[in-house]
Amino acid sequence: MKDDNFTLTPALLLNAYAAGIFPMAESREDPEIYWVDPKRRGILPLDGFHISRSLARRMRRGGYTVSLNADFEGVVDGCAARDETWISAEIRSLYSALHHMGHAHSLEVWEGGALTGGVYGVALQSAFFGESMFSARVDGSKRALAHLVDHLRRCGFTLFDTQFITSHLESLGAKEISRSTYHLRLELALATRADIHAVPLDADTHSVLQRMTQTS
Repeated sequence: MKDDNFTLTPALLLNAYAAGIFPMAESREDPEIYWVDPKRRGILPLDGFHISRSLARRMRRGGYTVSLNADFEGVVDGCAARDETWISAEIRSLYSALHHMGHAHSLEVWEGGALTGGVYGVALQSAFFGESMFSARVDGSKRALAHLVDHLRRCGFTLFDTQFITSHLESLGAKEISRSTYHLRLELALATRADIHAVPLDADTHSVLQRMTQTS
């Protein structure tokens, strides 16, 4: 749905997330912003993240580091660097503003000093709304998601909203729920406090894998 009679601000964007809707553009050049409220919603259960054997082997091999909020704009630009994207200039600006306000966050994967994967989203209470992710190397986004899910769990988050579901997300344990079920889970998550800075990001891959395999 579209509204031609409003100016989208960071505060309005946060209110939209709290109401269960989110914005998109048709393309990077599109000046219009559309509100999206899917009938079927994708979520990534924080206690059901699936790490395949190949992903576990890749993580154990190491050769990479992870960080939190070290290069938010770089992650957004990595997500937008594809032939078709909904990340327009206005959306990039709005999420950058949310990041500086402390509401939008990124997790980065680094190899040889280069940003090779990442994911970003918005945090409200114990809900994390995943916006987009990218890979510049094999399993870059999967590694980013694994480390992010581990961190969100350790910080007390209860809901990881992926908006839609893809085969990529489904392979990691994501599932679809109805709009009504999503709104119930969102209401509970917004009533529960969590802080993405409650504990430091654990960059020890072996510790992350041990925690994830114990509960998945």
